[in-house]
Amino acid sequence: MRNLSRRSVLRTSLCAAAGGALARPYIANAAATTATAWWTQGFIPEEDAAFKSMVADYQKASGDTIDYSIVPFAPLAQKIVSSMTSGDVPDVISYDGADATIIPQNAWNDKVVDLADIVEPQKAEYHPTVALAAQYYNNVAKKRGYYLAPYKTACVPFHIWGSLVEKAGYKISDAPKTWDAYWDFFKPIQKKLRESTRGVYSLGLQITSSGPADGNNLFYAFLLANGGKDFITPDGKPHFDDPKVREAAIKTITYVTTAYKEGYVPPGALSWSDADDNNAFHAKEIVMDFDGTISTEVAMYHDKQAYNHDMVTQALPLGNDGQPVPVQLGAGGCFIPKGAKNVTAAKEFIKYVIQPQVTNKYLREGLGRWLPAMPSLVKSDPFWLDPADPHRPPYVREGLLSPAIPYYFVFNPGLAIANAQQIWGLAEADVIRNGITPEAAADKAFKQIESILSNYHITQS
Repeated sequence: MRNLSRRSVLRTSLCAAAGGALARPYIANAAATTATAWWTQGFIPEEDAAFKSMVADYQKASGDTIDYSIVPFAPLAQKIVSSMTSGDVPDVISYDGADATIIPQNAWNDKVVDLADIVEPQKAEYHPTVALAAQYYNNVAKKRGYYLAPYKTACVPFHIWGSLVEKAGYKISDAPKTWDAYWDFFKPIQKKLRESTRGVYSLGLQITSSGPADGNNLFYAFLLANGGKDFITPDGKPHFDDPKVREAAIKTITYVTTAYKEGYVPPGALSWSDADDNNAFHAKEIVMDFDGTISTEVAMYHDKQAYNHDMVTQALPLGNDGQPVPVQLGAGGCFIPKGAKNVTAAKEFIKYVIQPQVTNKYLREGLGRWLPAMPSLVKSDPFWLDPADPHRPPYVREGLLSPAIPYYFVFNPGLAIANAQQIWGLAEADVIRNGITPEAAADKAFKQIESILSNYHITQS
């Protein structure tokens, strides 16, 4: 087995159960064979250990061999692109950014294997949004297919230093219940903390054009909170001429750029990578952050004071209209690139990985940073909603027990291109650096995205 050298990712126990979703895992009866697999390196050591344990269990039970490489997030992205360009591909890939960056374009171009034969038998178990998020449009076949076999998902919660909030004389329980007011609650905390601590900022707003994910996630969360849900509809069509969508984009740009110009956001946020906000939070440079998964908290799992007492995880407040803000859920899972030499062996391994009890054990042993794609697991296993854990229950409730929609790039792969170009981060930078109005920045961004989407016509949804 190859375990590539670890790069700091801050930079870039299921009990036996019988019946139902936790029945005995599927094991292939085919002749022993080997499949190669590339897997994203975990954020914490426990995640890698959990993956190795799962592979060992599969090999022992099946007689097959999984020749795996565990690769850090950013290098794995480069490795995948290079391999799919050259055609020298592995049999199975599980990359944490695949749903946003790899699958949309490669499904469009018919370069990944449709896994409907694997996913369909499990479909009733999946969260409906995750099942939808695994279906991408193939422009050759002119239809959608399951190009990911999901086993996990995630949402974007708030991460807060409760200890800093209390130090400033405030209580998190007093935070308002609507979107802008909730963010505003943290602003005066900055002034109070600076009476004794230099260099602390209220808000971890990733108004960045560096990417890859955090800046886009922030923008779309604000867009939804401002009523812009129909930005792109499930038929793949944009609705940028909808006054509600345009107004939501303008309000979003206005809020985040104003907060930056008023000094509530670290100056370096304009060029943050996806890891920099984590670093700023752990250094207590920011009081709160809005970031995907509970990686921020599990990174400090062994610091019991910080994990159990000082940090707080909260789900989304209501939108500015007082209505629930839908959570965006992706499909985290496995895919098979076309050109794989051992597709049958790859499928057998994937069938094993996505079995509910296998997935549950794997994600539990990884400390629950990723949510299972199957809601029945969080309802049947007390681990997920354990009230003794201050972070996992609010994360689970937000991600799996609240209204949800897929990310927009599922509806139209052109948006994956737009997101990669960081169009909304550049729009925010235009307002801050060049003094253009939020209205002009929004209209410019819409035109850029429309130009990209014009190359992607969805003829069947």
